[in-house]
Amino acid sequence: MQPGGPDDADRLMLLALEEAAAAPAHGDVPVGAVVAAADGLLLARRHNERELSGDPTAHAEILALRDASKTLGSWRLDGTTLVVTVEPCPMCAGALVAARVATVVFGAADPRAGACGSLYNVCADPRLNHEVAVVPGVRAGDAAALMTGFFAPRR
Repeated sequence: MQPGGPDDADRLMLLALEEAAAAPAHGDVPVGAVVAAADGLLLARRHNERELSGDPTAHAEILALRDASKTLGSWRLDGTTLVVTVEPCPMCAGALVAARVATVVFGAADPRAGACGSLYNVCADPRLNHEVAVVPGVRAGDAAALMTGFFAPRR
């Protein structure tokens, strides 16, 4: 994690959890993400919008990376941290590497599709041109509770 350390990761995760809680209002899975600059400045905050937009790439992480890039005026997000409620999938982990994000912090692990240590480890693959530091488990219980609450009535 960047300058603020664990307290900053917790603060940013609370914002990501707020974003995640907004997704079910339009039928989307409750995943939220925020991007912060190295100095802690919030650059973007988004939640899943696949159902809302009909776009399979509209994951919270992708949308937040797009917004952060617009804010900074560059696709290179050197020194930034992305905080997301659930472990990124392969697409999102690949985007983190491509964008040169410094650190990803996630809440709940995703043993079925997680690409930051659970199923794959895209962010720490030395064969790629960039590696992203991974900080797992921040407010994991809160993130898992949102997911369980969303999926329980659907099962």
